[in-house]
Amino acid sequence: MTFTQEDARADLVAAPGSEWWRTAVIYQIYPRSFADASGDGLGDLPGVTAHLDDLKDLGVDAIWLSPFQRSPQKDAGYDVADYRDVDPIFGSLGDFDAMLAAAHERGIRVIVDLVPNHSSDQHVWFQEALKAAPGSPERARYIFRDGTGENGELPPNTWESVFGGGMWKRVTEADGTPGQWYLHIFDESQPDFDWTNDEVRAEFRDVLRFWLDRGVDGFRVDVAHGLIKAEGLPDFTPDPDGGSMGGDAEEVPYWGQPGVHDVWREWHEVLAAYDGDRALCAEAWLPTVEQTALWVRPDEMHQAFNFHYLETEWDATALRDVITESLRAYGEVGAPSTWVLSNHDVVRHASRLALTAENPQGAGIGPNSPGKPDPVKGLSRARAATSLMLALPGSSYLYQGEELGLPEVIDLPDDARQDPTWFRTNGERYGRDGCRVPIPWTADAPAYGFNDTGASWLPQPAEWADLARDAQVDDPSSTLTLYRSLLAERRVRDLGAGELEWLDGFGDDVVAFRNGSLLVIANLGDDAVELPAGEVLLASGPLDGDRLPTDTTVWIAAA
Repeated sequence: MTFTQEDARADLVAAPGSEWWRTAVIYQIYPRSFADASGDGLGDLPGVTAHLDDLKDLGVDAIWLSPFQRSPQKDAGYDVADYRDVDPIFGSLGDFDAMLAAAHERGIRVIVDLVPNHSSDQHVWFQEALKAAPGSPERARYIFRDGTGENGELPPNTWESVFGGGMWKRVTEADGTPGQWYLHIFDESQPDFDWTNDEVRAEFRDVLRFWLDRGVDGFRVDVAHGLIKAEGLPDFTPDPDGGSMGGDAEEVPYWGQPGVHDVWREWHEVLAAYDGDRALCAEAWLPTVEQTALWVRPDEMHQAFNFHYLETEWDATALRDVITESLRAYGEVGAPSTWVLSNHDVVRHASRLALTAENPQGAGIGPNSPGKPDPVKGLSRARAATSLMLALPGSSYLYQGEELGLPEVIDLPDDARQDPTWFRTNGERYGRDGCRVPIPWTADAPAYGFNDTGASWLPQPAEWADLARDAQVDDPSSTLTLYRSLLAERRVRDLGAGELEWLDGFGDDVVAFRNGSLLVIANLGDDAVELPAGEVLLASGPLDGDRLPTDTTVWIAAA
């Protein structure tokens, strides 16, 4: 009997209205750093397939794969040259299909990354645009404009790239003369599409169907608050001390424009035609939780990352406020909150929660950064923060390696760095390489089990050996054991579908709530606090008798 992709999906086709994504724990895989089956130093899709049993053992419901489509890799795959193919460094479409079927056999859904704001400059459309004349249909797929100044020698406006430097690049026309400028919010190798163009919109609806027909369960949408730019492209200069993705600034002319919601309504209709509750998750950095909730109205996306929660300081009052506001705002539009603490764009929370200096999103940390973290405090807070997050109603995302307690890699050599941010800011910002170092599987193996050759596209630190999966799997006190226990208890008690009830009487420095049959108490203060009577199910760190130490979270069976 031949096993087909349709068979693999059979057990995952949710009953109408069950909407698995409302409560799922989704594990982000950054493919080039997860596992390398070929031994060339870059992770790949066969490497993912080889470790699906480990993810099933961990207890996640789905995986999200960062981009693996064909790309020149100027921005680690977020510069896509062909949206319907797998880049050879990651394998083939056959490898993708095999991985998808193997995941579905294990009851694990698969979400793929889609990058609609921009393409690679090697995309056939952009190459056609460069050869075509100003005003042509080929150029209309992208945002080309005439320059300003006497001879068009100045860019069309003052916008600055997320990666540093200007947001416009001038082209040389077919006759060799200086020509128009094109917009690139990110690197100059990533030209922005013009989403007022019907051909662009139709193309991406077809791309969605290509992957949905293969059996994927949904899409994480890159830069979902981008795509539409303000009419007239008015001048704007961002706060130099702000985050790079616009989450701390109001009325940015290239973020959060109203017209982008029409795109997501179109995409929602495409997914709704498929069985199994296929889902869209928005990467949308916006100033308020209230604004972010607009992306998950009933006819738009299904999830949006809660970056306000991710960026909240390790402070009890601030956490209570953002949790309360999130549950209210998302609940008012009928959506779950989608909690997250780490991803491929931010400092890992095992380091971030112990930083003592400002660290804007995308800036990273390195050898000369101020306020570098205490690793012991950082791990203690990370374990406590995750124990708090996984008890909240809604869906949660985990980033590969956080279940091992991996910190940010701070001491990467300058000549090893590859993030465009590092180069476009002339080393003023370290960028995101520190959270993207290949993860360790086996303590005494080459590249710590990332592959069997020892090759690694970013150097792994010596302390990775102590954090390898095989060094933790049988250790009852390890971070891996904690994650497995949290996920198992979360599933048994159906916490994702629960309701939160705040508990009083523990002091201002404690976050305490009830979710169904579970009491959750997190101590963020300096002094230990008395625990109520009840069976302790698990704790993020050692308890002091019947007292909860600082930077520790406990789960207690409710009476």
